[in-house]
Amino acid sequence: MRHAREDALNELEPLIERLRKLPGLRERKRGAFYRGGSGFLHFHEDPAGLFADLKVNGEWTRMPVDTNAQRNALVRAARNSLT
Repeated sequence: MRHAREDALNELEPLIERLRKLPGLRERKRGAFYRGGSGFLHFHEDPAGLFADLKVNGEWTRMPVDTNAQRNALVRAARNSLT
């Protein structure tokens, strides 16, 4: 599974814009978010679809982000992980 390329990030841009609004995150490069000095969230692409890796309780969790419902779930999980 490879990190998301520009065309995949273009498809995810509305989601990325929502993530940019979450407090405490810094986007070091497009689609790669950090909390403090460590990675917090980034995206992958695969023949099976698009995925986000989100750090939850210090562990990476892979979440699909192909549908609006999946994207909403990612935003909720990211927000909960920040509190």
